[in-house]
Amino acid sequence: MSPLHSMNGLSRCSQLESCALWRILDATRHLAAPASVDEVLQKTIDSSLDVLNADRASVFLYDSGSDELYIKVSASLDETGTQERPDDWNGGNRHGDSPIIRFPAGMGIAGETAQTRRLINVPHCYADPRFNPEVDRQTGYVTRCMLSVPLLGVHGSLVGVLQVLNKQAGPFDEDDERIATILAAHCAVALQKAMLLEEYVRKQKMERDLALAREIQMSSLPRQMPELTGYELAAWSQPADEAGGDVYDALRLDVQRVALLMADATGHGIGPALSVSQLRAMFRMGMLLGTDLSELMSKINLQLTSDLPRGHFITAFAGILDGSNHRIRYLSGGQAPLMHFRADEDRVDWLDASTLPMGILAWHPVVAPPPIEMRPGDIFALLSDGFFEYADRTGEQFGKERIEEVIRLHRQETLEELRKRLCEAVRLYAAGHPQEDDMTVVLVRRNYASESLSCPPRLKDAKT
Repeated sequence: MSPLHSMNGLSRCSQLESCALWRILDATRHLAAPASVDEVLQKTIDSSLDVLNADRASVFLYDSGSDELYIKVSASLDETGTQERPDDWNGGNRHGDSPIIRFPAGMGIAGETAQTRRLINVPHCYADPRFNPEVDRQTGYVTRCMLSVPLLGVHGSLVGVLQVLNKQAGPFDEDDERIATILAAHCAVALQKAMLLEEYVRKQKMERDLALAREIQMSSLPRQMPELTGYELAAWSQPADEAGGDVYDALRLDVQRVALLMADATGHGIGPALSVSQLRAMFRMGMLLGTDLSELMSKINLQLTSDLPRGHFITAFAGILDGSNHRIRYLSGGQAPLMHFRADEDRVDWLDASTLPMGILAWHPVVAPPPIEMRPGDIFALLSDGFFEYADRTGEQFGKERIEEVIRLHRQETLEELRKRLCEAVRLYAAGHPQEDDMTVVLVRRNYASESLSCPPRLKDAKT
C-alpha cells in the first residue's frame, strides 16, 4: 500500500470519526435538555440510529429491586423502527395501555451485557447461540448483526442496556464500538437524570397527597368535645404516618346522651385511614338515625367483612354515655384494655373486649357487656395500642402500669391537662425513640356534686 493511499485511508477514517463526533455532540445537546424518561428513551434511540447508521434499536432499563431488565413498549417507539422485544424475550407483563416487558437481568445477550457491564458485538446473530430467533420468526424481521452496549450512569451504576441492530453496511466494527460506547455514556447520564427527576416529582406529589389526606382526616375529627351536664370529655389523636389508622368520635345525641367511638385499623397509613373513616361514617349515620347500638355494630361488622382485604380488621369501641343514669353502654370489638378509674375506691379496673374485632367474621354473636357505672370522680379512658406499646430504645413498652400511675397522680387536673400528662410521660419514657404506631386517647370523667369541680370538695377546700 502506497503512503498516499495510506494517508487517504486515514483521512477518510478521520472524516468518518469527525462526522460521528459531531453527531454525538448534537445528540448530547438534545439529551441535555430537560425531558421525561420516555422522551430521553426516544432521543437515545433516535441518536443511536443516526450515529451508528443502523436499522433498529431498543433500550432496556434496569430494575435493581427485582434484578430485571424491562422495556416500555409504545406506539411512538414502534413507528420509528424500534425493536419491540428483546432478542431473548420469552414472556412479559402488561400494565394498562403501556405494556412493560420484563426478563431476568442475566438472560440472553442483553442480560450478559448487564451482568458483565461490557459491550458485546455480534456480527452474525444466527451464528451466535445466545441469540433467540423467535422474535424474528414472529415479526418477519431478520436480525443480521447487533451491538449490545451497557448504559452506565454516575459511579458506574447500571441504568440499562442499549441494543442497536443491523448496520446499513455490513457488521458493526471497532469504530462503531467506540462511538457506541461514547454515545451510551451520554445517554445513560441523561436517562439517570430524567429517572431521578421523575422520582423526585413523584415523591413530592405523594407527599403533598399524603399531607392533604392527613389534613382531611384530622379535620374530620370533632373540633371540640360535646358538653354533657355533670361530665367532662377530652380526646386527642396523632398518626404515626401522614395518615393514621386510628379515629375517634363524640356525637351528642340529645340533652343527656353522647355517643362515643374509638377505632384502630391494622397498620397505619392511607389504607387503614380509609377503613376507619368508613367505619366512623357508618357509626355516625347509624347513631343519628337512632339505630340500636348492638344492631348497628353488627351491620357495620357485616359490611367491613365484605369490604376489608383478607387479613385486615378494625378494633373498635362504640358506646353511649347516658348522663341521666350515669352509665356507659358499650360494645368493644377487639378494643382492649379499657380503663375505668374508680375514684371512691382509688382503684383501676382494666376491662377486656366484649367481642371479636370488626371485619373478621360476618356473623358472630354480639352480646353487650354490663354497662360501666360512672360514679362521681370516676374516669373512663380509651387508649389505642400506640400508648400501651410505645417502646423505649431497649424495646420495653410503656405498658398499663405506667398509664395507671399517670392517671392516679394527675386525676385532679382537667382532662385536657391529664391528656397532656399522658403524652408527656410517654415522650419522656421513649427518650427520643420514634413513634411507630398511631396514638389516640378518649377520656370521660364524671364530675362531683358541684359541676364546676372535677376533684372531691375536701381536696378543693384544702387548696383554698
